[in-house]
Amino acid sequence: MHLRTAVIQLNSRNNPAENLATVEHFLDRAAAMGAQFASLPEFWTYLGPYAGFDEAAQTIPGPTIERLQEKARKHKMIVHGGSIVERVSTMPGKFHNTSVLIDRAGEIIAQYRKIHLFDVDLANGEKHYESERIVPGNEIVTAEVDGVTFGLTVCYDLRFPELYRSLALRGAQIVLVPSGFTLHTGRDHWEVLLRARAIENLCYVIAPAQVGKYPPDRQCFGRSMIIDPWGLVLAQAQDMPTVIMAEIDLEHIASARAQIPCLSNRRPEVYDL
Repeated sequence: MHLRTAVIQLNSRNNPAENLATVEHFLDRAAAMGAQFASLPEFWTYLGPYAGFDEAAQTIPGPTIERLQEKARKHKMIVHGGSIVERVSTMPGKFHNTSVLIDRAGEIIAQYRKIHLFDVDLANGEKHYESERIVPGNEIVTAEVDGVTFGLTVCYDLRFPELYRSLALRGAQIVLVPSGFTLHTGRDHWEVLLRARAIENLCYVIAPAQVGKYPPDRQCFGRSMIIDPWGLVLAQAQDMPTVIMAEIDLEHIASARAQIPCLSNRRPEVYDL
């Protein structure tokens, strides 16, 4: 089975209406290029200071996700809605970083809330606590669409290989990694981690990313990628908002796993986590 896959790289800012218009344009462009599946990056509806989350937050389902559903129906295309700031109705001022998968009929098939949050105290005194505004999810999510099993993750999750192994063991053939890696970490870690997750689990990795500067004065690395089960980069975005395409051959997964049977050669009784 083959799946013509589009990855949409964005430079989202703190204007949700403009971001939505850009995404709709790129989804139309992906469809015109023949995409059967299109994937968006992390926080595509709003990328800016935490203070803006209150106004930018969405419900699922809600008006913004409904626009993605309309595009999926119009183009008969599977749409992965990257991730958005989702409102937590029971916790005012708190939000989820939530990913949505929509089938060709425009139905929401799966939702995933980012599990791992980046909380750090740096040696220079700088602090970053994602948990100040984001509530972590607690569910590992896979979903089958048209006979293809997708595994859902978001950005910082990429640094936790146990999550990706869990997805592979649940049958994930394509793992989605919508991201907004910083320029600093992206230069050294982005491609290495993506290819490692693909090689370890012998699956496809689809990684749509944010690129460029956004408020207040931060910058995302970009370089969105489509990676095959052998760890080869099938497509990589240039340093600008764009659409990249690659043909995914799902038969390649079985071939790679037959050559390197590391999933069947596991010995979990020895290294129980």
